[in-house]
Amino acid sequence: MQTERGHTMGTTTAAGAPGSVSRIEAVGLALPSGRVTTRELLDSRRHRFPLDLEKHTGIVERRVCAEGEDSLTLAVGAARNALAHSRQGASSLDMVLVCSITRWSGGLSWQLEPSLSLVLADAIGARRALNFDVSNACAGMLTGVHVMNDFIARGVVDRGLVVSGEYISSLGVNAARSMKTIASKQLASLTVGDAGAAVILERGEEGSAGIASSQLSTIAEHSDLCIGRPCEDGPGATMVTNASSLHRAAIAHSSHTIHEALERSGYPPETIDHVIPHQTSISAIKAGIRHGERKVGHYSADVVLNLAEFGNTASTTHFATLYRCLMERRFKAGDRVMMICSASGLTVGAMVFTVDEELCERYGRRD
Repeated sequence: MQTERGHTMGTTTAAGAPGSVSRIEAVGLALPSGRVTTRELLDSRRHRFPLDLEKHTGIVERRVCAEGEDSLTLAVGAARNALAHSRQGASSLDMVLVCSITRWSGGLSWQLEPSLSLVLADAIGARRALNFDVSNACAGMLTGVHVMNDFIARGVVDRGLVVSGEYISSLGVNAARSMKTIASKQLASLTVGDAGAAVILERGEEGSAGIASSQLSTIAEHSDLCIGRPCEDGPGATMVTNASSLHRAAIAHSSHTIHEALERSGYPPETIDHVIPHQTSISAIKAGIRHGERKVGHYSADVVLNLAEFGNTASTTHFATLYRCLMERRFKAGDRVMMICSASGLTVGAMVFTVDEELCERYGRRD
């Protein structure tokens, strides 16, 4: 489907297994051991200027990798955590997709070959699984779920793992060292944190709870609004972002995608119980929800925020948030959830699914 200004990937029909549905069988999370508060990060700046980042973003602290932790270790940890909550073992996985932006392995060494998906599949014992990497900025895991959902719907695989490990905290360290004014294009880098997340999808029975729709749109004319590159004067990476323009573009294009996702799901907007947006900042999330509701209709009975302790964890943000909600028993069987993403590229997307009873039963504070 071609939109007026962008390219859209929509939900595909179940050509291989008519009537089948992909259900979320398990979710996993891995957090690094380090913590850095927003105050500590701002205190590390070389150039001081007024900035109340905590008030503007809602981010109190973020988790950061320590020695021995990186993109790969976080991804492996999240995958193992998902398997610990699963009724299946790694040998049952037909496919493994790794969706990280960052590919740090062995510290701040970028790994191209072998692929992270191959290394991860071997590490968790999923040696018979097909594997490949998918990267789509902060929309990475939702893109991976979209792809996995299609493979399941077509009858190619019965069960698969989508996982990401994001070691992006060097962006904040490097930004704090070089920013001179509040107008710096590295300002958004101060919001990021590290995390790994994983989700296991499997074929469900016809008519059962699961993924009702998945919609992703790319508006490539905005691809230059956020660029990541190696840092020239230190380890890790640097990100330059025209944050206000990126935010305006994401808001302008997201309502159509949300409308498409809801329409394909068959759920009216007002029947959505929870919305998990991309975790950027409180002000940006509120503005995005207000705009979406003006265009689509009321869908934000419960907007779930995971910013205070995690910050923006890039491609892992939605499933890290889902994991916490399941552990806190915030969701119940039958609840309808919509995940909304916005990512550099520019990519906007929405996925609508129903939480089933079996998923809820395996999570809680007892763990």
